[in-house]
Amino acid sequence: MTLSRRSFIKTTAIGTVGLIGVSPPFANAFALHLSPPNDDLYALSDQLLGQWAKGLLALQVLDKSNTDNYGGLYCPANKTVHGRGSDAIYPFYHLAQKTGDSKYTDAAALLYRWMKTRVSQPDGSWLNEPVKGSWKGTTVFSSIALAETLKNHGSIMDSGFKAELTDRLQKAADYVYTNFSMEYGNVNYPITASYALSLIGTMLDIPKYKDKGREFAHTALKYITPKDGFIYGEGGPNSKASPKGCFSVDLGYNVEESLPSLVLYGLLTKDEEVLDAVTRSLRTHMEFMLPDGGWDNSWGTRNYKWTYWGSRTSDGCQAAYTLMADRDPRFYKVALRNTQLLQECTKDNLLYGGPHYVSHQVPVCVHHTFCHIKALTTILEHEHKPAKVSVDNINLPREEAYGIRAFSDIQTWLVAKGKFRGTITGYDREYKETKNGHATGGALTMLWHEKTGPIFAGSMNQYQLFEADNMQADTDPLSMPLTPRIELRVGESVFMNIHDLGAQIERGDISGQEVIKTRSKLVDKNQQNPPAGEVNCQITYHFTGERVIIKFSIEKSSYDDRTKIILPVVSRSTEKFMLHEKLIHVNKDKATLQITSTDKFTAMPTTNKGRVFNFVPGLEAIPLSIGQNEATIVVEVM
Repeated sequence: MTLSRRSFIKTTAIGTVGLIGVSPPFANAFALHLSPPNDDLYALSDQLLGQWAKGLLALQVLDKSNTDNYGGLYCPANKTVHGRGSDAIYPFYHLAQKTGDSKYTDAAALLYRWMKTRVSQPDGSWLNEPVKGSWKGTTVFSSIALAETLKNHGSIMDSGFKAELTDRLQKAADYVYTNFSMEYGNVNYPITASYALSLIGTMLDIPKYKDKGREFAHTALKYITPKDGFIYGEGGPNSKASPKGCFSVDLGYNVEESLPSLVLYGLLTKDEEVLDAVTRSLRTHMEFMLPDGGWDNSWGTRNYKWTYWGSRTSDGCQAAYTLMADRDPRFYKVALRNTQLLQECTKDNLLYGGPHYVSHQVPVCVHHTFCHIKALTTILEHEHKPAKVSVDNINLPREEAYGIRAFSDIQTWLVAKGKFRGTITGYDREYKETKNGHATGGALTMLWHEKTGPIFAGSMNQYQLFEADNMQADTDPLSMPLTPRIELRVGESVFMNIHDLGAQIERGDISGQEVIKTRSKLVDKNQQNPPAGEVNCQITYHFTGERVIIKFSIEKSSYDDRTKIILPVVSRSTEKFMLHEKLIHVNKDKATLQITSTDKFTAMPTTNKGRVFNFVPGLEAIPLSIGQNEATIVVEVM
């Protein structure tokens, strides 16, 4: 006999009869009566939550013969079921209680069954992926998701499941309590443990969990850089600065995991010391939000997981910025703009990993959706704090044409002149022992304009699967870095200015312009010179307000005929462009991008769409090169 999904769950899921305790009229008896959202952020979050849940339900594996995957959420990109997909139990329960529709509790029951069968471990942890030896640190995120589910929706759970979930949460908390330290993985793990242990300790009235949670939170304050206010520790070693005095900072993980966890910890425990410190750090990180809601993580240590809207497998910035908006009204706008960008990157009820995934026909990874749906659930389940000031009357930092701001802790300069926004970095901290990660060397890792969005955008110097389970494989033989650069190829070795960790950057002085001068060398990923000796170069960036002028100069060497200036111009493949020797026009939705050069552009090989694509940060580009040792390009928007 073939059972319906409802019948199968009620009789066999997790071996508990009546696990969810639902019957057709269940909904109306327990529906959550929430006040309707009365501002844009909450209304949009509520809308996206419903859309994404629909997309996740459509991917749930319901074929019982598919033993390993049954109940999990299938990923179209990775063609597998990700271990953390069961975190969606939390938003499913939110929707079950809000709408009274038992399809969400049915789905949650199947997810928990899959979680118990495939990733649950005897030591109390859950695996990041259903593979032996997989990372266990993500136990802390699943613990929070299930704890929030139990705390906020225990009233609609079957008593047997509620008891089982309570017991399982304590085992998970024991694992975190016993194994986590400030050196456990990257800093986002112990910081997130501050909230996980405090939340479960409060729910279960276990003082040692709460004490440990407080210890993690207050120790984390020592991981905020004293000059600029960044959280560091995304890569280590945390005790030793780089030659330029930098520690490991990653914008994506900070705004989407660490800062939200500290905010939630502070609000739960009413810890004003933590909340005050986090408010300052939120303001620092806010400097890197582009006016369209994009997070400019073109320089971060873990930018291998940078998507234009955030980071591939973290939860989102919404909890941090929304729940602290009473301290700074700009925080509300940060959350709103980012959520609007998430909406723009949503298609067929799933969140895609960047603005150009759809146009380049790149399959969607489900990880983005089941992670970010939790952030929206979190703000919808906390006290609603409507915006006190219209967002039209609030400017984000990068909406102001302030000139140049330097961030010495990450050796990065932000430029805001006219309608252009730029990022230039010499950040010399690599991720752990990896090479060829984020761009440095005085690279222009972001050039953005109000009417066009990104014009240039940095990527990894070489796309590599530093976290193979959490990244999408790149099988395109024509893919390339997106960062504008000077490049020399000698045999199999690649020498680029954007490799040079020792590059020097300084602010220039020309009246009426914002000028940044960079001096670097062409080196390989190991900081070695080409075989015939050192090749020095200089790039100067002039921001006039009306245009950006970039001057490239390469010292003469035996490689003169082999060095190239490479300029991948960000452009969706649906946009028409015209390339004519020293000029390119790209027709954008609201304007025309024009780039002129003193020397001839050469089009580099692309796909049949006339573009290359890079997963970092999910953009297409028209790759151009200039085969001269000196060249000046002028970027204008008409």
